Order: sequence, then structure tokens, then C-alpha cells
Amino acid sequence: MSLSETSGPFGSRGRPDAADPARAGRLASAARPIATLAAASLLGGGVALAGAWAVGAFDDPAAAVQPAPVTARQTAAPATTGSTGIDVADIYRRSGPGVVQITSTSDGQSGVDVFGNPVEGQSQQALGSGFVVDKDGHIVTNYHVVQGASRVEVSFSNQDTVKATIVGTDPSTDLAVLKVDVPAKALTPLALANSDVVRVGDPVVAIGNPFGLERTVTAGIVSALQREVRSPNNYTIDHVIQTDAPINSGNSGGPLIDAQGRVIGVNSQIETANGGGGNVGIGFAVPSNTVKSIVSQLLVDGRVDRAFLGVTLQDVSADVAGVLRLPASKGVLVGAVKPGSPAAKAGLKGGTTQVVVAGESYQLGGDMIVAIDGKQVASVDALREAIAAHKPGDKVSITVVHADGSKAKVETALARTPETPTP
Repeated sequence: MSLSETSGPFGSRGRPDAADPARAGRLASAARPIATLAAASLLGGGVALAGAWAVGAFDDPAAAVQPAPVTARQTAAPATTGSTGIDVADIYRRSGPGVVQITSTSDGQSGVDVFGNPVEGQSQQALGSGFVVDKDGHIVTNYHVVQGASRVEVSFSNQDTVKATIVGTDPSTDLAVLKVDVPAKALTPLALANSDVVRVGDPVVAIGNPFGLERTVTAGIVSALQREVRSPNNYTIDHVIQTDAPINSGNSGGPLIDAQGRVIGVNSQIETANGGGGNVGIGFAVPSNTVKSIVSQLLVDGRVDRAFLGVTLQDVSADVAGVLRLPASKGVLVGAVKPGSPAAKAGLKGGTTQVVVAGESYQLGGDMIVAIDGKQVASVDALREAIAAHKPGDKVSITVVHADGSKAKVETALARTPETPTP
């Protein structure tokens, strides 16, 4: 099987997954975006329309930018209509009007022909999904659905089509916020749930526009949690929800909805068999808690600021540390350091020698990071979380163990994550 994304995977909040061979192996084949290329051919992930995550709206339909608190998880599901234990018809009736179809048009690049005559580039259209998040006309979709778009249009369930402006985008999470100028009474915001309480086996519904077929609803369950997928700019998206609810090209940006009618994630990527573009029962959605954070920042600033250290990293177990005679039994190997990054300014050193243990490659000869701000970090995930807790410009104290076994503590100011990850 090969992963086909509905959008690109997320940034690793400061380090690319290429630094982690184990994780890189798991993500070697990026999930295919599930947006649809109109007026050409259906693509699993090409031109600015790779996959889509749908964003839920804030709990109070009248609220503009503040997500309302989510109440405790309900134990009783609504009346059921099928094996999923969820009233699909009722959820579609209530939530369907809040789901929209998005058409983005990209003007082709102009140039010259073989005779030197000017040639106009051919425009292309990308079709995806999205949904309303507030009464002010804000709509969330995938970044790849509108990437490079010169014009964006939104179609509602009553067939009305209006122009939309792009408020802000975040390639690292494959999210974008649009704005339409329509009366508030014409909008049906969807509520964002607390994705931290989602459980494997929970029934879910997906609404979107697969292959340009408007307002299609499918049902399934949450198949797994804590997956990782890659964003359009090659960062890692964490805590992704896996579902078997059928989603396909064009579902990008549509919502994954729970039994209470709340959005738990944005449908973004699918895994396909033998390189095909059809659904095989494995889809991925960006969790709603991630969406809340990103959308809030986009609505305020039009962009997302993430702290950036500038290193590629690799996990090592205590057994491997012993076999390789590393200077510390717990910590994270620094594989490479990006020139000019905060890590480089702090004097961190990357590995110089590659060795293979049990089929895995390790870069040795560099530093090991063992603590951030005095708190031990024994894994790449722990270090990423520590960096993610800071903002660009914040100073952090990094405890490292050098290749010769000496220990040092250095300080550096974190930078803003670049649009393109460290190679």
C-alpha cells in the first residue's frame, strides 16, 4: 500500500522527519491529498490540491473567533440508523448546510514558445471541501486546496456560489482560513469537539465533495489514534485520527463528525492500494484540537508562528546507546544542524559518521540533547513538545552531551519555523 495524502504532512515543529530514520520509513510514502483537479483529470495529490482537512466551527454559532469550551463526553448516542451506532441522516441534516465545496483557480505561468512568441499559461481548477466556522463568514479548508490560487469560490448547499478571500494559510498543518461576504443567517457554523477524548471505535461521519459529487455523506468508525502524516511543506502533523469512513479525492477540507454532531477532525489524507487513487478504508483527519489552535492564530495574525531550533533528530534506545557506546544512555541524537539556525548559533554539532544497527542507520560523532530548560528529554517527541511550548524569540537552555562524553549547557533564542523544512 502507498499513502496518498489529502494534504501534506505537518511540520515537525522545528525539525524534519528525515532526521528520524524509523519515522522516515513510516512516512516514506506520503499520503495522497484528496482534492480533485477539475477541468483536467482527477488527481490524488497534484497541483495545489492535495488532500483536505475540514475544520469545525466554534461551539457557539454566534461567536466569531473564540472556541467555546467543550462539555464532558456524552455516554448516550443519538438514535441509531445502522451498524455504526450513529444517526447519519440526522447529522447530515443538521451539519450538511455548514459544509461547502471550494473551487480554486490557479493561473498557469506565462512564457514563450520555441519561436520566442509570448504564450499564456493555462489555468487549472482544484476542487475540495471546507466548512463554516463562525457567523462572520470564515471557512476552514486545506492549504493544498487553495495553494497558489488566484481565485477562490465557495458553493453552499443551496447552490449559491460566492467569491472568497484567503485570510491565512499554514502549510505545516495543511490548513487555511477563507472569508466570504454573506449574511450571517445564511451560515451554519459547525462545532469543534475536544479531540483528546476521542476513542478508537467511536462512530463518525464524513461530509464532503468526493470527485466533485456535491455533499456526500459516509460513515464509519475511528480506527486508530496518534498517527503521523506529512504536510505539504514536508513537516509532520501529529496526533492524527485514522478512520475507515470512506473519503476520496475532493473530500479534502471536509469535517469528520462524531455522534453528537461535532467536528473531531479535518479529513486530509488516504492510503491507497498499489498507487491507485481510490479509498481502501484507511483515511486520516487532522484532530480538532490542532485545528482550534491553528485557526485561532490565522484569524488573529493571518499566519502561525512556531518555534524553530534547526536540527534533525533521532531516537536511540538504551540498548542501542550501549551497543554504539554513546556518551549518554538517554537522550536524542543530533543528526544535522541547519546553518544559521538557533542550534548552530548555540554551537550544537551534528553527526559525522553513519553506522547501521539492526537495519537502522544512525549518525554518530555529534551531540546528544538530554534536557531542555532542565527537563529531561529522552525522545524526539519529548523534545519537539518542549520546543513547541515556546514561541519564536524565546530563549531556551539546552543540555547536551558531546561525543567525547563532556557535558555542557548552552542557551539560544528560538527562531520562527521557515516555510520550507530543513533538508
